[in-house]
Parts: sequence; C-alpha cells; structure tokens
Amino acid sequence: MTRNTDDARRIEASIDSAAERIGSVWPLHSFVTANPLSGFEDEPFHRAVAEAEELFGGRGYPHPSVFRRAWESGRIDADTLRAELAAHGIDRDPETLLEEMADAEAERTAADPDDATETVDRVLSKWLAAFLDEGQAKWPMPNREAGFYRAWRAVAPHDGDVPGPADADDLPETAIEALESVLGDYPEGRWVEILEAHLAALPGWSGFITQRTDDAVDPWQEQYPITLAQYLAVRLTITDLLDAPIDLDAGDGIDADADEVPLPEIWLTAWEKSYRERLLDGIDDAVTGPEAAGDGGRPAAQLVFCIDTRSEVIRRHVETQGPYETHGYAGFFGVPMRHRGYEAAADTDACPPIVEPEHRIVDRPADAESAAARDRWTGLATAARKHFKTLKSNLVAAFTFVEGAGSAYGSAMAARTLSPSTIATLESAIAERVPSRHEAAAPAVDYDAYDDHDHADHDLPKGLSHEAKVEYARNAFELMGWTEFARLVVFTGHASETTNNPFGSSLDCGACAGNPGGPNARVLAAICNDPDVKAALREHGIDIPEDTVFLAGEHNTTTDEITLFDDDVPESHREDLASLRADLARARAEAAAERTASADDEAAVDEVERKAADWAETRPEWGLAGNASFVIGPRELTADRDLDGRAFLHSYDWSVDPDGDALEAIVTGPLVVTQWINNQYYFATVDNGVYGSGSKVTQNPVGNVGVVQGNGGDLLTGLPLQSLKLDDERPFHQPLRLTAVIHAPRERVTEILRDHEDVRELLDNGWIGDLTVVDPERDNESFHYAGDLEWASHREEATPEAATPTETTPVAESTADD
Repeated sequence: MTRNTDDARRIEASIDSAAERIGSVWPLHSFVTANPLSGFEDEPFHRAVAEAEELFGGRGYPHPSVFRRAWESGRIDADTLRAELAAHGIDRDPETLLEEMADAEAERTAADPDDATETVDRVLSKWLAAFLDEGQAKWPMPNREAGFYRAWRAVAPHDGDVPGPADADDLPETAIEALESVLGDYPEGRWVEILEAHLAALPGWSGFITQRTDDAVDPWQEQYPITLAQYLAVRLTITDLLDAPIDLDAGDGIDADADEVPLPEIWLTAWEKSYRERLLDGIDDAVTGPEAAGDGGRPAAQLVFCIDTRSEVIRRHVETQGPYETHGYAGFFGVPMRHRGYEAAADTDACPPIVEPEHRIVDRPADAESAAARDRWTGLATAARKHFKTLKSNLVAAFTFVEGAGSAYGSAMAARTLSPSTIATLESAIAERVPSRHEAAAPAVDYDAYDDHDHADHDLPKGLSHEAKVEYARNAFELMGWTEFARLVVFTGHASETTNNPFGSSLDCGACAGNPGGPNARVLAAICNDPDVKAALREHGIDIPEDTVFLAGEHNTTTDEITLFDDDVPESHREDLASLRADLARARAEAAAERTASADDEAAVDEVERKAADWAETRPEWGLAGNASFVIGPRELTADRDLDGRAFLHSYDWSVDPDGDALEAIVTGPLVVTQWINNQYYFATVDNGVYGSGSKVTQNPVGNVGVVQGNGGDLLTGLPLQSLKLDDERPFHQPLRLTAVIHAPRERVTEILRDHEDVRELLDNGWIGDLTVVDPERDNESFHYAGDLEWASHREEATPEAATPTETTPVAESTADD
C-alpha cells in the first residue's frame, strides 16, 4: 500500500512537471488573450519557439513572404537591417537572405501523423466534448458527477471505436491506477516526457482542463470534476487499447548548446526596431509632464478610456471636438470584482486573469418603472424562445412546427442575409421603446446594500466597504497622475457588438476577462461620487472640486458609439452633458470614417452598424489586430499624433509618483497583460493553424466552450484567421513583439525591473521586443534596454553607414495590404 501511495505521488509530480509547458485556455464565452507559449517564458525566445515547434508543431517566426513584403514596402529600414545583420556577423545582402529563408521554408516538412494516434485523438476528443459540455447537449454524458475517468470508464464498453473492455470492471478503478498500469512498463525517467507529449497532442483540451482546474469557483468544475490526471488516464488507456504508441516520438530534440539566434529572428528584430524608431519620432520630447502642453484652462470634460488600442482612435477624434482631455487606464478600472449582470444566468470575473476578484457586485433595479418594463419585455421574449425551442426539439411537434413556421423563419433569414441594415434599424427602434439592461439596473456598490443572507451565500463579500472604495479611487488617480478635475469626468468602458460570432467575447475588454467594461466603469463612477470618499481623498492630497460629477460610459468598439450612463447627473450639469453627447456623436462618425476609409461620415456610421448586425460578417471589426506598442506616460507625449490604432496608452505622470509605486503597478500589471495580448496575436498570425483557430468558415462551436475545425478534434485555442489576415497569404496584423515606451527616470525603471524578476525575464528573454525609457530628468533622452539591467543611449548608439543604393534597397509603396 505504501508503495502504491509513493507511486501515485511520483505520477502526480510527473504530471505537474509535464503540464508546465501547457498554457491555459479559457472558454470562448469569456475569451482571454494569453501567450500560447507562456510555459516557455523562462527561456530565450528563439529556444522557446524551437522547443514549441518540436512539441506542438507550430512555426515561431513569420513566413519569409511576410518578411519580403515588409522589406519591399519599407517597413523594415535598410540601415537598421544592415546594422542588425552586422551585429550577428552576417554580411550577405538582404535579397540573398530572403531567398535562403524561402528555400529553408520549402524544405520544412511536417511529420507524418500516426494513424493509430490520430484515432486516439479523435476518440478522446469525442468524449472530452461530451463531458465538458456546458449546457449545449440535449442528452448529456451520464455519470459526469463522478468525474471524467469514472464517467468514461462506465461508457467505454459501449464505445464501438475502442476495442477491449467488455465490462467497466475490466478497467482500473481509478485514474491513478490506470496511469500506474500503463506507465509501469516504462522507466520513471521517461514519465515526464511521455506525459508532456500526450498533453501536447491535444493542447486545446488539455489547456482548457488546466484553466478549469485552476478556477476555484467554476460551477461546472465543481459539479463535473476533471483533472489532468483523469484526462491522461483516459488517453493512455485508449492508447493502450488501440495499440497506439505510448512513448511518442518528440522529434530530434533541441541542441542544448544552440544559442545562436536564427536568421528569421534577426529580421524580426530589425522590423521591430524600425517600428520603434518611427514610434519615437512621433513622441513629443519637449514634454516633461502633463502641465507642459496645457493652456491652463479647465477642460470641458475628462474621459478615461481603456488602454486598448481601439481607444487610441476614438480618443484622437474626441480630443478634436473641443477642450476635452482623454486618459488611459486598464479597462477594469482597478476594481477586482466578480459581476452578476441584470438578467444574467451566471457570474463573470470582471478583472484580468492575473488579478483575483475581491468583491462580488450584483446589478439591482435602478428605476422601478424601467425595470418593470424591461422585465415584461424579457419575460415575453424568454417565454417565446423557450416555446420555440421546445417545439423544435419535440419529436412529435417538430414536423408540424417546421411546416407552420417555415415561411416566417425563411423570411426573417432572407431579411437578415440580404438587408442586415434593415434589421439593425428595426432592432434600434425596439431598443428605443424597451429599456436596456443598463437603464433598468445598476451595480449595487455599497456593502450595506446587501443583507446578511447576501453576504453568507458566496465566498466573496458583496459590495465595497468605505476603505475599499477610497483605495480604488485613490489608486486610479495616482496611477494616472491626476491633480485637476473637470466638471464632468467619464469612465468609459468598452464592449463590442456583433451577430452570430462565437468570438464575440474576444472583441470585448481583455482587462475584464473578455467581458464588457461598462459595469466596472459604473462602479468606479459611483465610488467617486460618494461624498465620504471625496472627503477621504482630500486627506491624501486628491482634492476633487464640489462641482465635479463622475459618470460612466461604454464605448462600442464595433460602431464607435459611446453610451453614457447619466442617471445621477444633476440638472446643473445637463447643458455640459448635452454638449458632450453632441461632440461624442461627431467623434464617433469621424472614427468610423477612419476605420472604414470612407470620405462620408454618415455612410461610415451606416457601414459599421451593418457590420454589427450582419450575421454573415466574418470581420465585424479588427479587434486588437495591429497592436505593436505600449506607451506609459502623459497624453501630451502622443497628442495630435496618429498612432494608427496600434498603441496601448496608459496615462502616467512621473512627477507626482516620487516613490515609483504607481509605475511599479503599471509595469507589473498592464504591461504584462499587453505582452500576453501581443504574443497571442503574434503566434496566431505566424501559425494560425496551430496557435490560432483557422477559418471561421469551417469552424463549429462545441459544448458552449469553444470551437473545433470540422466535426471534431482539438479545441482550438487562438484567434481565427479572419481576425488577423486579409486572406490566407496577407496578414493584416503585423507580427511584431511588443515595443514598450515609458516616460520616467531611467533609475526608477531599473529599480522596478530589479525587484520583479518575472518582468525582467520577459525582457531579457525577448518576449517583449523592446523597452525604451524616455528620461525626463535627462532632457527626455531615450535609453533602450540592453538586457541584464543595462541601458544603451539612443543618441550614443553607433549610426550605421548610409545604405548604398542597390537593386535590393526597398522602395516605399502602399502598405495597405500588409
């Protein structure tokens, strides 16, 4: 018995080691962007992508044709490329090198799949989809409450795809016993590699199991438990029964001494440095702090947007409408909460995955009349949906239902297909008559708003105490470096609007774990309007004028419309509010025109509304495609500069952060999250089949948790092709690693990196492409991070000799298709 216990511990330890390379995969209804190679971030980028290619089969660098297009269009600067090649001892001309990379790509071959292993994958995926289903299946898999292994063990004798057990008793009783039975035939020194290979065979499903087991409050996991041990027990048992290889061949392995940076990474670095130089050229190096560019007047309103790259576009257009200030702050607005929306069936985490929720906030009816009207409408709509669903699912009624309702359904489908704009107009008309969820209810912020029963029925406290409210308000203003306030301050969350889009949550707020950011904005606005909070903030040196009113808004990133939640705005501010609404409408039209490349603002608004309503639209919006940089500093650094929707912008004033605490919070929080986002977009672009999810055209949703290609297989982990590329060959997203720019004293940044090894590791290992500090204490001189806490002065870097004109020198041309 002791030996069995010891064996079990060794197996569990082997599973833990094997799982280190497997990244977490979130359900599609709460899409979280994450680096698919997060398990490799402790290694240099080039070694990591080589090992990942061995394990997952995915490429790690852009295709040579992508480099060629970037070179010929002038995105890769000739002098920068020459200097980067020289630094690695390469003196061949770019054209020769492009041909070499193309030849190497032509010789690149994928390993032939083993038929028996493919059968294992197919059979296992079938049972995983059945067990992990979250309410989609009409006939759920039986015995799920017993856990995955026991549930599968009970049905395995009835699976015609698997030869073997005539009875469940022919199989080991527990998952650990099943693993002992199979692994016992192999030396213990091979266990980790064997298990790692089997986890990597279906990284989508194993990553989803990893995420679900890590989520302490997942109701599906609580009711229907599954672990990696159970998953591996089923997989290895099926593998054994099908006589497929247990010890999978992982390839030739990576040379432990292979520290030479490969040619594609040299080109990638040159491309990134070329982008960095253009970004720095657009930064105002005369700015020392937010006050430097101001005229001393009080702004008409201050709007705080998420740092999301899509906010950069709308912010520019808002600023041109009048004396408005815009600021950037992480879109959960610093409130780590779990939220239950009005009419919602479940809670959602409304904070980044690296932040644990600390409060539970529930929407409560804000206006009895609006809530009653909303309830009547939703009650009728829900009853109708349930009735139609019952009729469609009922064996007897289904045929007569189709006969009777076919013409109506057909007409509705034809209208939605042929004239989505008409459907959008109809939906808008209904919305004007029926109060929205936002109008009918609002988040209950105060701790005292919940009774004793409310506090007892959940693991998180409901509402916020006075101390917590003061902390979140103070953190917000200190991180953004605010010292002055307008009459109106708008915290603007964001959400997307699409139809028939399984990836809809990927377009919502990443800082809110793939959920809309409006609820968080409303919570912070309510906090800041609290007179007791304002009084407490004054004790911390944050003096909010008596006439400052906070309100929340939500930016629809598909249509660029900004909805304001203004129920609490007093009559004294109604004129200000009306003026703001009019200016936001004009900003919306201009932003839509920019995104659609239209010369007609009204036509642009019609087009983005059509995209939101069209159920056949594969690209309702581009999301965060194009993201390439993160600028931490005052808005004046980049004001009046078109960053093309490629930059995350976080407000920060070094002069009011003497201890560097605010900057430390930004570097260890939002910077890490943007690196996750950037890496996911990068890898999904360079190999969409492995690190993305392929074409939407051939995808099928499965179990309300994700999508598969065709009728089965692995759960796909990343963004679809249509979110990244114009077509199969031409990327819309330029696959660059993140360039970070921080406006702060160099020593301050150095100390933060010294104290946070995990962030320093991302830089030293190349997961963040570049970090540049613009030092206000040295006349805004730029310093580039050189690794190991060392810096290189931008002014003192050796300037490469001017490029000699040759037939390979790129000629600038249109890059719209890049």
